[in-house]
Amino acid sequence: MKIQRIQSQNRAFTLMEMLLVLAIIAMLAGMGIFLTRNVLPDAEKVKVKGDISAMRGNLIRYKTNGGLFPTTEQGLRALVVRPSDGPQPSSWSQSMKQEALMDPWGNPYQYRYPGVRNPSEFDIWSIGIDKKDGTDDDIGNW
Repeated sequence: MKIQRIQSQNRAFTLMEMLLVLAIIAMLAGMGIFLTRNVLPDAEKVKVKGDISAMRGNLIRYKTNGGLFPTTEQGLRALVVRPSDGPQPSSWSQSMKQEALMDPWGNPYQYRYPGVRNPSEFDIWSIGIDKKDGTDDDIGNW
């Protein structure tokens, strides 16, 4: 009678193999975080440019419907609430929500009519992350 030997094949991962795989995953995750570290500031700048573009379109519609741009004193708030003082538009409707008048850093967008940088139109800008007007980080429609 023949005795058969049953050979068991161990197909499990060793501790060393698992640690190696975890080290590779950690290294790839670290590289991914390192490579995307500047994405958020760029995204905030893109949001500001998009907001300014939307406000510009709403201001042009305001003038088309009402016959004039809001004054500097009335500001961008004239897109949210009908102005109660100064020149009145002949036709008015709300075109923005109050929270849309704030930039990603919590500052209100600035508005000036007539514009200094755009004398034939208006200036809209964000004072940027440093919260100081007239610095290099300001983003506007110029």
